[in-house]
Amino acid sequence: MLDAFFSVFKALNSEDNPWQIAFAFALGMIIGLTPFLSLHNVLILLLACMLRIHFGTFIAGWVVFSAFAYIFDPWMNALGESLLTSPGLSSLWTTLYQMRWPQLFHFHNTMTLGSLTFALLCFIPVLLLSRWLVGRYRRHVMAWLNSLKLVQIVKASKIASTIGKISSFRG
Repeated sequence: MLDAFFSVFKALNSEDNPWQIAFAFALGMIIGLTPFLSLHNVLILLLACMLRIHFGTFIAGWVVFSAFAYIFDPWMNALGESLLTSPGLSSLWTTLYQMRWPQLFHFHNTMTLGSLTFALLCFIPVLLLSRWLVGRYRRHVMAWLNSLKLVQIVKASKIASTIGKISSFRG
């Protein structure tokens, strides 16, 4: 688990596209906020494997938002219940439930529907905020860290190259 968070810091300090890192974090948010054993999570996981994103950031987003899911559970459950009991949507839910393949997504479950709706509503804001934070980190924090004498000494030493070889060997 710690490797995923170190991988995020490695990605932040690399030349990876900031959108790849932000998109990975936002996809991890969807899986983290929704019930784990859901068909839509399998689809998100397949999407994460097919796209060129930073997988360590995806796992880190999953872990971070899994912790937030417990905080937001009552509100996501209430959102799902209000969507399922809405008179204007009752014909939609009836039609979906009578078909075989939509039943696999478990949208009849208030928690699944509410958390997926909440996650999809938060996707674009989290994506844009993550992208902005990656840019701010690279412009300010990374530049400040690289200007420190200690960091320059460590980067120039054999220790840094040895650590780099060990980490590339492991991953």
